[in-house]
Amino acid sequence: MRGQTRVKIGVSLSLGEGKRAEVNGARLRAAEQLRSESATLVFTPDRLAIVKAGPAARRAYFDRVLGRLFPSRSSLPTDYAAALAQRNAGLKRGDLAALAPWTEQVAAIGAALVDARRQTLALLGKPFSARGDMLGLDDARLSYEGDPPTVELLESRLERDLERGATGLGPHLDDISIAAGARDLRSFGSQGEQRTAVLALLLAEAELIEERRGEAPLLLLDDVLSELDPGRRSVLAEQLAGRGQTLVTSTTADALPGEPAQLLEVSPGEVRWST
Repeated sequence: MRGQTRVKIGVSLSLGEGKRAEVNGARLRAAEQLRSESATLVFTPDRLAIVKAGPAARRAYFDRVLGRLFPSRSSLPTDYAAALAQRNAGLKRGDLAALAPWTEQVAAIGAALVDARRQTLALLGKPFSARGDMLGLDDARLSYEGDPPTVELLESRLERDLERGATGLGPHLDDISIAAGARDLRSFGSQGEQRTAVLALLLAEAELIEERRGEAPLLLLDDVLSELDPGRRSVLAEQLAGRGQTLVTSTTADALPGEPAQLLEVSPGEVRWST
């Protein structure tokens, strides 16, 4: 089992050269191959865009989750985008003869993408709610806002699409609601609640990846402690204990939750072990 095998992974960067990645001493053809060898989940302050920004940010995030949880379906977002681009090109040209096959493709791949997204949310929903509750975000919920496109629906709005030169229906316009109870956190959540929601999403995905792959992903948590009170920091420490490797950054050591296994102090031009 993969969870019982020790894998040594290395990535190097050299001036004027691309990234070089190795697994157990064997060089990979591309650093992107690491995605299939080791899952890494990252929290940075800009990840709050998952909650705060527009629908495109949420679609992009959950499509990445989809790819990690369902590798065989990971190409659905790009396949759909390619079919959509071809249909939109036909709409701009007003080429009705060329539209029919691309309308069928947009409908078929779009329906598969909507189904995969819904399955992703169904898997995430329970652990997301549980992690949110532990961190003080009550009744955290995920829901998909959009329906699968069909040939009939796409053809029913053909005149409008020709006028706009773009397809006005499909999963490229759908959204995912991230809520606490009846409150949509994008519009009615505090900064702290939005941060907690993103952290709960990351922990939920980590739990699912560990279940499905047999090994915990690497967690990189940058400035995750801002706006978390001491109680939530302690809960976070409990959530991280006993799982895979986690790297947490903070501006002060006393803000770190629990007792870290290793502590590094970083100053300009120097990294040193702290005792």
